[in-house]
Amino acid sequence: MIALLSVADKTNLVPFARGLHARGWRLRASGGTAAALRQAGLPVEDVAAVTGHPEILGGRVKTLHPAVHAGILTRRTPEDAAALAALGYAPIDLVAVNLYPFRQTVAAGAPEAEVLEQIDIGGPALLRAAAKSFPHVWAVCDPADYDAVLAALDAPAEAGHALRRRLAAKAFAHTAAYDAVIAAYLADEAPWPPLWVAAPARRAVLRYGENPDQRAAWYTDPGPGLRLRHEGAKGLSYNNLLDLDAAWLAASQWTPAEGVVCAVVKHGTPCGIGLGATATEALERAWACDPTSAYGGILAWNAPLDGDAARALQGRFVEVVAAPAFADEALAALRTKPNLRAVELPGPYPTTGVEAHALAVGWLLQDRPSPVDERSWRVATARAPTPAEWAALRFAWRAAVAAKSNAVVLAFADRTVGVGAGQTSRIDAVHQALAKARAFGHPLTGAALASDAFFPFPDAIEALAGTGVSAVVQPAGAKREAEVLAAAEAAGLAVVLVPQRRFRH
Repeated sequence: MIALLSVADKTNLVPFARGLHARGWRLRASGGTAAALRQAGLPVEDVAAVTGHPEILGGRVKTLHPAVHAGILTRRTPEDAAALAALGYAPIDLVAVNLYPFRQTVAAGAPEAEVLEQIDIGGPALLRAAAKSFPHVWAVCDPADYDAVLAALDAPAEAGHALRRRLAAKAFAHTAAYDAVIAAYLADEAPWPPLWVAAPARRAVLRYGENPDQRAAWYTDPGPGLRLRHEGAKGLSYNNLLDLDAAWLAASQWTPAEGVVCAVVKHGTPCGIGLGATATEALERAWACDPTSAYGGILAWNAPLDGDAARALQGRFVEVVAAPAFADEALAALRTKPNLRAVELPGPYPTTGVEAHALAVGWLLQDRPSPVDERSWRVATARAPTPAEWAALRFAWRAAVAAKSNAVVLAFADRTVGVGAGQTSRIDAVHQALAKARAFGHPLTGAALASDAFFPFPDAIEALAGTGVSAVVQPAGAKREAEVLAAAEAAGLAVVLVPQRRFRH
């Protein structure tokens, strides 16, 4: 039995090769892999000695030879065996290959000439040949699979066949992802190339999707991601992840330098956001907005979670808490709630790159929304907002950006007091926000209202009569903007116009 080893990542290479050698396998390798095996005292055949051809072009060509690929692709039939024997070639029964670090080289900002040298040609060819021949050949692309392969070599043959099939699928997925990254790098029509390729890796198979009868899995891109600090009795669910993403977005609308923010999210939209000097103060202000909806919610902070805030969660049912970091005493307190998941966020929510939405037919891609520059805001009424109203308007706007459209948020400078979101009309969003505020006894005198898109009619302004709401921020551009502003003037409201809308569906 012959194993061909050619790996860029040499993690656990020597123990794997030693295990193969102990089972009577011949080891064949090239370049740095052969050198590493020899240094470990293992007998190894050079590929060049087998092909009768030296490595050329600085190592660009070394395994692209019939002696290698015929040995992998032979079908173990008498005819193929005779063809190999006539040429002096031998079957190859295992191929362990991982590819040049293309993604890492790009991420490091290397110049194009260096990046191009990291496009692996021989490695994908070897893996694809081995995966095609999986009934007889092991295609191993991940060091994490070395132990399983060695164990399978000692097991009944049928067990080996099942594992080889799984490894073949993994090898083709690996080379497909590798090519996708290269294609994205080379695309000259970025970010919208004619063929969209993405290569996320499976992070977890989930218990189910939005509903128990739907299967689901979680895929992530390589690099820094969400880190589970305490999974409890359950992993993250599909709905947990959707709400966690929304809570992360909401909390990230404020930097830690502006204060600690807590966002409570339910069904993809905030039901309360609070700003405070501490994580506990932010929590209490967010929770008070709508404590009924907060039950079973997802919480995210924009700053580290301390022990006081974690202990403040006792007696409250929440599914997930997320923060950029957790104090040890916070984790200790959270672990007393066995089903509570704690997730460490890698930083602020991304504001660059592309986001995708799946349709029944195809996908939609778009840029992530960038923050709206508050210096572009324009006072559109005779009365300008007071300093307190300006602070409330800024808070309300950022909260509305994170809410589902149609979205209307009522807020003061440090908390939301009413959220209307996901409504089919903007006036309904206003009524919902007002109803929420009244239901929980929030006074509205001096509160600000933010809308994620313009008010198309004066009815939304008229609905504020007698409520105490005194300032409004909305995007500009309504056909009846003059009517809306006239209604605001008549009501004594200060209105600020923003140049961009911020729908979130």
